[in-house]
Order: sequence, then structure tokens, then C-alpha cells
Amino acid sequence: MPLAKSVARTKNIFVIITKIAQAVFAIKLCTFSCLGPMIKLDDLLIFVTAADSGSLSAAARQLNLTPSVASVGLKRLETELGVRLLARSTRSLRLTPDGERYLQYARNVMGEVEAGRHAVARGRKAIGGTVSLSIPSDLGRHKLAPWLDEFQEKHPDVTLQMRIGDRVTNMFSNPVDLAVRYGTPEDSTLIALPLAPENRRVLCASPAYLSKHAYPLVPEDLLKHNCLRFSLSDTVHDHWTFYSDGEPVSVNVRGNRSSDDGELVRRWAVAGQGLAYKSRIDVLADLRSGALQALLTELEGESAPLSLVCAHRLMLSPTINALRDFLQQRIALYLAGPA
Repeated sequence: MPLAKSVARTKNIFVIITKIAQAVFAIKLCTFSCLGPMIKLDDLLIFVTAADSGSLSAAARQLNLTPSVASVGLKRLETELGVRLLARSTRSLRLTPDGERYLQYARNVMGEVEAGRHAVARGRKAIGGTVSLSIPSDLGRHKLAPWLDEFQEKHPDVTLQMRIGDRVTNMFSNPVDLAVRYGTPEDSTLIALPLAPENRRVLCASPAYLSKHAYPLVPEDLLKHNCLRFSLSDTVHDHWTFYSDGEPVSVNVRGNRSSDDGELVRRWAVAGQGLAYKSRIDVLADLRSGALQALLTELEGESAPLSLVCAHRLMLSPTINALRDFLQQRIALYLAGPA
């Protein structure tokens, strides 16, 4: 066989053997990391504490463990590493050469874990960071936006990312931390922090509209009026309910306009296009200025509690709690005035 071919063949065989060895090593590595037990931080802590105290029983006392639990944790770590870390006898405990080499790495790991714990704790105590917030269109533009400006002036380390719209935000699929929403969340797993729990809807119309149409005296009179309806998730809210001594009275209203934008519905009402059934918070400024007039005031409107909604209680950081408290105070002051 020519020398060149022999060398080439030998080289090919070497490449194949190398690839097989790499594959075997990869399988072993996968088996070790995927199927075998992982190193536990608790076991590392037992090892570091025992090395520092010079006694496994002393380490157990410091960590509030029984000696047997501490011993099992240390053995588990040694088994995982495949080396003996501590030479133990009935009276003494000393680091093996492998233990001395490994100790500095174990200290580094535990130090990083503790540093991370402190960093998270500091972050949980500070008011700051980025908060993504979904807010309804009408209330968001006219009241929440200036209130949030004031909140950021008070807490300059807070960055707000705001989305304005009336569509219900999926807190799990959309990247948003909080949502200001009317009503009770359909998903019972969501956390709803009350901002205005007693808020209700108000039937209202402009003086211009009422100058051309008879005042409704009972809910059934709404059938004679052009009702400006709000739609949400492609469903038109045309079933308006009022309460007389706690008893519901409902009317299926009609009208020539509907919108999924709550602000637009309010603008139509102010412009004299018909009757609107809106959250009192949304129309309170118009009621106070006389741009709108409340109707059927002897009846209670539908409940429309306003809440700050988040996906999980663990998200209730100092920043979010401060924002909730701030909005609660601003809304309470706003509602405390006349009308």
C-alpha cells in the first residue's frame, strides 16, 4: 500500500475513533447532568461550614440540622464529585487535598448566592425600576396620566411603560406587570388590588341632548333614547342594569353608535349624541362642569370597581405597593368632591 494512502487511512481511523470517544463522553456528561443528582447548595453549605468549624457536629448545630442530616449531605456531595473532601474520625476532621482544592470554589459559590440574596433584598426595599402598566383609555388619558406624572416626580427612579386601551390584557401572555381595570377579573388567579371598590356606573347625557329629548324617568324610558354603547372583546354592552332597593332592573338598550374606546363614548355623550352609561370616575369632571347631567339618580348604577391587577402576589414589590397607595389616595380625593 502506498505510504500516502496508508497515512490517509490511519488519519481517517483516528478521526473516527476521536468522534466515537467524543460521543461517549457526551453521553456520559448528559447522563451525569440530566439523569444524575445535581449538587445541592445545602450540601455545599454543610461542607463549607464544617471546614470552617472543624467539626461536622458543630456545622450541624450552626445550620440547625441534626448530625445525621449533615452527614448525609456531605456524603451526597462527595459522591457527586467522586472524591473525599473531609477525612473524618471520631475525634478529628480535616480537609483532604481534594477538599482543600474544592473549598475555595465552594466558598465562591456560596458567596455569590449570598450576594445575590442581598441584591434582591435591596431591590425589594427600594422604590425604583421599570413597571409596565396597562390603563383604560378614558381614565388613563384624563386622570391616570397626570397622576402618574406626579408619582414619577415623587419617585424619579421609577420608569413607566404605559399601554392605553380598553381591551382586557392577558397578564400571562403579554409583557405587562400591572393593569388598571374596571370590574372583577374573570381569572380568579389574578391579584386585584382595590383602587375604588365602591365605584358605580352613572347614566348621563348632555344638556344639549336633553333639550331635544324627554328626560328618562324609569329605566324602560331608555328604549325611547339613542344609547351610546361600549363594546369589549367584540361584545356590545347593551344590557344596562340599575338597582332599586337592591332589586335589579335591566333594559336592553338600542342606539346608532358603539365603540370599543371608552373615551370616544364619553365624547359622543358630551357632544349631545345620546345617553351614556359610564363609570362615575370617567364622567365626574363633566358632571361637575355641567357638560353632562346625571339621570335616574334615585337608582343605583352597576358596580364598576376599579382595581390594580397583577399576575401574582410575589410581584407586589415596594414600587408596586407605593403606586397602589398613591393611586388610592388620588382617586379618593378626586371622588370626595361634589357631584
